Amino acid sequence: MSKPSRESGEQARDGNRVAARRDFDALRERRMRAAEMFDQGRRQSGVAAELGVSAQAVSKWHRAWSAGGREAMAGAGRAGRMRKLSDERLAEVETELMKGPRTNGFATEMWTLARVAEVIDRVTGVRYSVTQTGTILRDGLGWSRQRPARKAAERDDEAIEE
Repeated sequence: MSKPSRESGEQARDGNRVAARRDFDALRERRMRAAEMFDQGRRQSGVAAELGVSAQAVSKWHRAWSAGGREAMAGAGRAGRMRKLSDERLAEVETELMKGPRTNGFATEMWTLARVAEVIDRVTGVRYSVTQTGTILRDGLGWSRQRPARKAAERDDEAIEE
């Protein structure tokens, strides 16, 4: 399974709805159309009506346009909160995890989300919840959840072999 691109901004959840909402080129184009309208002296209410956006959004765009022109309306090019860990920091975490739980000071050779969160905190100084740690392992590092095969204590391997 390949790692998903963090730069596309698209999610696999609801297909079109999420992808359309995060079409950064279309959002930028709409802001640039608003800038053209502001250049022509159009009122904010008219811009909002024509572009089908809220008055609050147009007011925010107008403030940016007034302060810095079209360049100020270019946008951030991303949505959501900035990631706490860069790809380089995630690589450092993965290197440490590949050494194994015992090398990292744990009593058994099994990773748990709490243990991984501890390693992330030790290596990077960033604390994550157990839930977020699972997301980082799955989406950030491409790891999957695995459970050890259980064997009954009474199991007789020799008898099974016969």
